[in-house]
Amino acid sequence: MLGIKFIKALPTIYLLQYRRGSVAREGAGLSFFYYAPTTSLVAVPIASTDAPFIFEESTADFQSVTVQGQVTYRVADPKKLASLMNFSLDARGQGYASEDPQKLPQRVINVVNVLARAQLQSLKLRETIRASDAIVQKVRAALAGSGEIAQLGLEILGLSILAIKPTPETSRALEAETREELLKEADQAIHARRNAAVEQERAIKENELNTEIAVENKKRQIREAQMEAERSVQEKQHQLQQAEMVAKVLLETKRKEHVALAAQNAKIEADARAYGISTTMQSLSSVDARVVQALASVGMKPEQLIAVAFQEIAAKADKIGQLNISPDLLRELLQKK
Repeated sequence: MLGIKFIKALPTIYLLQYRRGSVAREGAGLSFFYYAPTTSLVAVPIASTDAPFIFEESTADFQSVTVQGQVTYRVADPKKLASLMNFSLDARGQGYASEDPQKLPQRVINVVNVLARAQLQSLKLRETIRASDAIVQKVRAALAGSGEIAQLGLEILGLSILAIKPTPETSRALEAETREELLKEADQAIHARRNAAVEQERAIKENELNTEIAVENKKRQIREAQMEAERSVQEKQHQLQQAEMVAKVLLETKRKEHVALAAQNAKIEADARAYGISTTMQSLSSVDARVVQALASVGMKPEQLIAVAFQEIAAKADKIGQLNISPDLLRELLQKK
């Protein structure tokens, strides 16, 4: 039949069918036949949408920065959005009748831009470059409570700032300043390393000196101990020598005393023998010599008596004419000898 058409929506499209000024059908992913002359179709995408953005703003110290990022959102209330923006399909049902669907991402980006500007203008350039995460948190919290976003029936799913860059001239100036600071830090590190090396060298020298002092002290103690031991040995040797000398003196004194005593005893004994002999001689002076000789021969051995006899014979040899001695007598005397 002329004017009757069929439409089939994707699951990510919320479709509304208006007929005679009221909603006849609505829902996501609908498919149905409709009469085109009396029907208006509104298709609102409810899938998540990524809207990249890049804009330039000024910081609190009047430095220009470029902010690049992306915001992700979805349509949470399609009917509310459809009541504010034109998402109607054309007569063929294949495209939108207005440019409002293409303007929606820009409206979201504008809201992000306004909220981000408020944050950037409160920070200086150096703080801004390093504050992307803080800015994202604050802007996302502001988007969640934004009245414009709520009126459009949108839900913010995510926000990310990929880069915050100053102008090329400012970037080079910051790089130069940072480079100088890094070089200064490098010089300070070299200076600190040299100081540390000097300090370590000094500590090593001190340790070596302390070690040498300790070694010398130990050597001195050893030498003192050796000298003390030698002195003790010398003292002991001296004491031993003195003791030996004293012992020698005492021994010599004792020996002299013994010699004197022996000499005195010998003298006394000699005097006693001399006295005895003198007394004997005096007693024998008045006795006949033959008697004395006879007395002396008392107790003699035979050979001694023979010897005395030979002596008497020898004394009177001038009176003896001839004397015969038998060999047997001489043999017996030689054998006894």
